Amino acid sequence: MKPTTDPNNFKFSEDIQVRWTDLDPLAHVNNSIYIQYFEIARGRYMLEASPSWDWHKNMFLLANINCSYLQELKIGMHNTKCWVRTKEMGKKSFVLEYMITTDDKTVHTVGTSIQVMFDTKNKTTIEIPDWLRKELMAYEKEGSIEIK
Repeated sequence: MKPTTDPNNFKFSEDIQVRWTDLDPLAHVNNSIYIQYFEIARGRYMLEASPSWDWHKNMFLLANINCSYLQELKIGMHNTKCWVRTKEMGKKSFVLEYMITTDDKTVHTVGTSIQVMFDTKNKTTIEIPDWLRKELMAYEKEGSIEIK
């Protein structure tokens, strides 16, 4: 699965503020912090891409998350953004793709996460609800989501 490194393939981005506490002794963003940036952007993405989403009723679990570090990210770099898009849709899970850039052109990090829909009451995985599938498909660029 080759990651996307073109911001034109993404509709959604979230501004990221790199904090002093995000840095490691080499003065660049610590590896673990990128996953936090993905998490912040994922939450905002879900609220925008799926207007019906209710975090108290609808839940997914992260089955996998990965991050490839391409170029260091430092505090003070201009226009730091985390881009998010739905890349794949299965029966019970969907794949989100991430990219962190500065100035909308320098790609620092790419990654993906697999979300599995989960019924918290019965403690079982469930199929992606039709309303969620439709909202994500409608939000993204036509034909950009691979159906599995």
